Amino acid sequence: MKKAPQSLLLSIFVWGSGQFFIGKQRIKGLLFFLMQAIVVGVELSTGYWVELISAQQLSEFQMRLHGGFFTKGIWGLITLGEVPGAKGGDHSMMLMITGIIAAMLLIIIGLIYVWNLKDAYATGKLIDEKQTYISSKNYFKSLYETKFEYIVLSPIVLAVLFISIMPILFSILTAFTSYSAGNLPPAKLVDWVGFENFFKLFTVPIWSSTFFGVLQWTLIWTVAATLSTYFLGMVQALILNNQYVKCKSMFRTILILPWVVPSLISLLVFRNVFNGQFGPLNQFLLESGLIASRIPFLTDPMMAKITILLVNLWLGFPSAMLMISGVLSNMDPSMYEAAQLDGATSAQEFRYITLPLLLKVTMPLLVMSFAFNFNNFGAVFFLTEGGPANPNYQFAGHTDILISWIYKLTMDNQMYNMASVMSILIFIVIGSVSYWNFKNTTSFKEV
Repeated sequence: MKKAPQSLLLSIFVWGSGQFFIGKQRIKGLLFFLMQAIVVGVELSTGYWVELISAQQLSEFQMRLHGGFFTKGIWGLITLGEVPGAKGGDHSMMLMITGIIAAMLLIIIGLIYVWNLKDAYATGKLIDEKQTYISSKNYFKSLYETKFEYIVLSPIVLAVLFISIMPILFSILTAFTSYSAGNLPPAKLVDWVGFENFFKLFTVPIWSSTFFGVLQWTLIWTVAATLSTYFLGMVQALILNNQYVKCKSMFRTILILPWVVPSLISLLVFRNVFNGQFGPLNQFLLESGLIASRIPFLTDPMMAKITILLVNLWLGFPSAMLMISGVLSNMDPSMYEAAQLDGATSAQEFRYITLPLLLKVTMPLLVMSFAFNFNNFGAVFFLTEGGPANPNYQFAGHTDILISWIYKLTMDNQMYNMASVMSILIFIVIGSVSYWNFKNTTSFKEV
């Protein structure tokens, strides 16, 4: 029998044994075996398998009580528990988290197992074809030289998996459960409900009307907030870039102040300034005789939306101004000289030279600004808290955007499953728009 199938057969049951016995790669074989021993050891040490087998009481086995880390983890992810109750019961969401971690680790372990099999077969095949035995030292040296980038990135990938990917998976899976205020563990068990929450969002009138109403305002807010700050910043940058403007540094410093001050502080200040009853702006306008009654800046639905957009414009245009100023300062002046020789006016220079070049360079940043404003929780919540209240909406106000509605669903009303549904839909919207824009942006194609 050839060495390749022998090596593969040995490593199927005991990791690294093919490399150890057939390929005479002692260190590599022991490392593969150590990985298998750790996996088996963790499962046995965290469960009651040894006790049950030694006592021959397998008939009394219960996965929720006797399973190890991996088996109980997968069981918990599938069932989300079987016994409710704060004392001795199953906590469905903790079981889900543990199950996700166990599943991710099992996937990694599975990949290592496949690597073990492929390497065992390759080791045996090399011996069959060339009668060559590669030492463990030479193998790891070759591996380091050919896979250096993967070795360096592997710790970062693992960190991303368990710090970023795992919470995302938990959020996604929550959308398919009954995890809400009326079904909180450990007093009650959470169940898998499939796409019921998604159907509820689009078929139950109170949920669908709220969703589409909030989505409509979210899109209006996102487009208006992005374009207004961008074009006001462009206007300011063009003015400061003009050769006739003196003291440019001073004006640039003054204009950048709204961006330098932390936005939370600015929003809270504006919230007091625009207060309908005691705000200094209303008081000043009344005393000046410019208005006869107080303006409901934050309590009238339409006025509140306009106020949010104006405040965001004040806070956001300096960043666009700085970005565009940097682009303008690096433009080739010979293009403008050639245009002037051809008799182009200032408006034509802006339309055919400046604007196309600005859009080409800044379009990726404009797309990023769109994604940021779509989830700009602070600009809405710290100014109006989503108000004024809308009696036709489910847990949302007139100025709530999707992200602030999600906040209210989770923090105030404990509707975790519906909030997770919203998060998935937000990801789909932002991901689709961003992908389409990046794919069709000239600057991105050049990269």
